[in-house]
Amino acid sequence: MDLGLLALFIPTFFLVSISPGMCMTLALTLGMAVGVRRSMWMMAGELTGVALVALAAVLGVAALMLNYPGLFTVLRYVGGAYLLWLGWKLWHAPPPNLEAQSEAPQTRWDLALQGFTTAVSNPKGWAFMVALLPPFLRDDLPLWSQMAGLLAVIVIIEFSSLMLYASGGKHLSRFLARSGGAGWLNRIAGSLMGVVGVWLALG
Repeated sequence: MDLGLLALFIPTFFLVSISPGMCMTLALTLGMAVGVRRSMWMMAGELTGVALVALAAVLGVAALMLNYPGLFTVLRYVGGAYLLWLGWKLWHAPPPNLEAQSEAPQTRWDLALQGFTTAVSNPKGWAFMVALLPPFLRDDLPLWSQMAGLLAVIVIIEFSSLMLYASGGKHLSRFLARSGGAGWLNRIAGSLMGVVGVWLALG
């Protein structure tokens, strides 16, 4: 891998990753609702989705998706409806017990699926990978070794950003609990989840 290109790619992707978006909003929401530790299952799904999108973009699957935008429409509406349903469930759930986050009702699979769906169903994520990755790949170097290096950087930076947002959500939940606002936690988290769902559906 070209170290010069890698040194340029790292700050470029960091600025994009740390900026607010659907995945970061989801991390903030789940940090509030289930805590940072359980949110890591969502992060695992999201990172898997991001890595899959990046790999598919380089291999040309994204070109097919861009030529058939109907596929994006289906993915957006299905993913958006799923997140809206989860937001509705959070809104109507009883106030969380902040001392027993490990007993949160969402399963690990549910959390991972939320992250994966959000990452894979986001057309802006696909467009970004299509536009960003090719300039950082050299024709005279092996493709797979370059992709391995870029994917490692993508996963590390994305995970760090998700952790920052989830930690922020966790601190916000503690603040609300101390100020007597624990009953609003699920409503805020559910509303944010619904915003992500609408955001995803509308593209």
